[in-house]
Amino acid sequence: EAVRLSELRGKPVILNLWASWCGPCRAEMPALQALHEDLGSQIVVLGVNASDQDSRQAAEEFLSANGITFPVVYDERGAVSDLYLLQALPTTYFIRADGIIEDITIGGPLSEALLRAKAASLLEGR
Repeated sequence: EAVRLSELRGKPVILNLWASWCGPCRAEMPALQALHEDLGSQIVVLGVNASDQDSRQAAEEFLSANGITFPVVYDERGAVSDLYLLQALPTTYFIRADGIIEDITIGGPLSEALLRAKAASLLEGR
């Protein structure tokens, strides 16, 4: 199912580009999941699997095996990676409720404490 960030305006978004073979991506998934579980009514955690560099089956198996329930979409042609000028995986975009990118973190893994601090900043800026 297609997702447009413009449809999510009104809520801050944490957009995480990842792949199942990426060690740092895998390491930060539990922290993203915890954030989704705790703040999902206030902030959108959205994963974008770089499927042009990954196997969709491997990604789905990873998500299922690790209890990841936040929404994940598949960038099978690399369009999202191109649009966001992806340089490395993982890359996480912190997007304000008005749709403006507040911060970008390239590489990882991001700690849960850092994710929570960035989420708090997004929520304060509503």
